Amino acid sequence: MSGKKRFLCAVLGIVSLLTVFPCVVMMGSSLMGEGELKEVYGAVLGMGEDRAAMRILPKYLTLRGYAEILLDSPGFFVMFWNSVKQTACVLAGQMAVALPAAWAFARYRFRGRRALFITYVILMVLPFQVTMLSEYLVLEGLGLSDTLSAVILPGIFSTFPPFVMYRFFCGIPGSLLEAARVDGAGELRIFVSIGIPVGSSGILSVMILQFLECQSMIEQPAAFLKTKSLWPLALYLPEIRLEEAGFAFCASFMALLPALLVFLCGQDYLEQGIAAAAIKE
Repeated sequence: MSGKKRFLCAVLGIVSLLTVFPCVVMMGSSLMGEGELKEVYGAVLGMGEDRAAMRILPKYLTLRGYAEILLDSPGFFVMFWNSVKQTACVLAGQMAVALPAAWAFARYRFRGRRALFITYVILMVLPFQVTMLSEYLVLEGLGLSDTLSAVILPGIFSTFPPFVMYRFFCGIPGSLLEAARVDGAGELRIFVSIGIPVGSSGILSVMILQFLECQSMIEQPAAFLKTKSLWPLALYLPEIRLEEAGFAFCASFMALLPALLVFLCGQDYLEQGIAAAAIKE
């Protein structure tokens, strides 16, 4: 291995450690008792005058925080279920809307296509703060304010999935589609039998990325949901008091777990999706 590659590997290794380190600290802290947490983080949490320490592994292992979440925290499960419903509905809606939109942009030429696609790109790069007022007025006019639909509907019509899947569908060789037309396949059959299977890696990549985004969505629910029983888990965590540091660490790790599992299970699809974007005719 050359010196340049060794240096690059060392830099990437350091960046990876810095990225993973907060998660390791959080997991270790979730296994600490209240006394140890006060000893380690007392200065940060305003419960002590000593300097804050750094401890990855607990001296005395305890599962009290997890027991409290699993057995005595109904609010956590209500908001966890809200997150599940929100994420599932958004992903299902995005697949129903974004798939045909991306296929149309990639494989058909129609009047206004370029202008419409540029509009998609502009909407994609606009931050939520810019569109928040207009979205709120539309949702209020439809009578959907303070309902889960207020978060789900804007998520369904997100412009990010069509933009990404468009690139994957553009990579499908045109000769393959022409061969299917010669064999008598209709446009719907081509989309279902060729477009979706060949672009499956890109579709799964988008679903994984959107799952991670929906799980951590906080601005939209905070703006559109007033009833606390409708909040997702992302809004539940900031409500935990500093005095409940152990419970907060446990709840944070429980909230991170689904996203972590989905990422680990789908990282191969992410890699295949990136490679699929390079297919040339």
